[in-house]
Amino acid sequence: MTHESTRPSRLGVGIIGAGRVGPVLGAALAGVGHALTGITAGSDPDRVEAILPGVPVLPADEIVRRSELVVLALPRAELAGVVAGLAELGAWQIGQLVLHTDPALGIEVLAPAASRGAIPLAVHPAIAFTGTSIDLRQLHDAFAAVTAPAAVLPIAQALAVELGCEPIVVAEADRAAYGEAIATATEFSASVVRQSAALLRQVGVAEPGTYLSSLVHSTIERALADAGEDPDARGL
Repeated sequence: MTHESTRPSRLGVGIIGAGRVGPVLGAALAGVGHALTGITAGSDPDRVEAILPGVPVLPADEIVRRSELVVLALPRAELAGVVAGLAELGAWQIGQLVLHTDPALGIEVLAPAASRGAIPLAVHPAIAFTGTSIDLRQLHDAFAAVTAPAAVLPIAQALAVELGCEPIVVAEADRAAYGEAIATATEFSASVVRQSAALLRQVGVAEPGTYLSSLVHSTIERALADAGEDPDARGL
């Protein structure tokens, strides 16, 4: 946990990205006293309204102009273009915090905002987001990878704590490897479960997800326990 002196003061927070991640992070930050200035439009407005009732839906440039902290919860393919486009519009402000959540990217992707005086932060909460209030509970059992310039690293760590996570510093040069680790854990696990479920359906198991539940959870728990051990000290 961070000390009170390093916690950000109450901020006006704008969310760019209304998928599964952005609204949940907005709700988490609002829950510790930050004021939400707005969120961009998404494909499921009812879900966003359920998580962030009454928060205005605004264009991205207006959110940036209204906010002291801008959270960019965008697909990787869109992130760089949005940051650069907002820079071309002159939206970024000196001293404004801009935080993205992509696991594989550090702060370099935020260079167009930083060149105009914004403070770049990369914070990735390591959970599989559902886009519902369930995620708020998951955040409190999670870690978050934090990358930021040394002078403002305590601010990034404090924001991770306010989301409910334990911050772990990941160097800029290591973000790609970190992102690969996250992708391997999530995509490979999901793919294996889908393949197993399909095979079970072929042999007549009506509810393969239920059938696999205990097996998969116990296997993952065992794998996680083994991951914390020194392989050289463990017998085969």
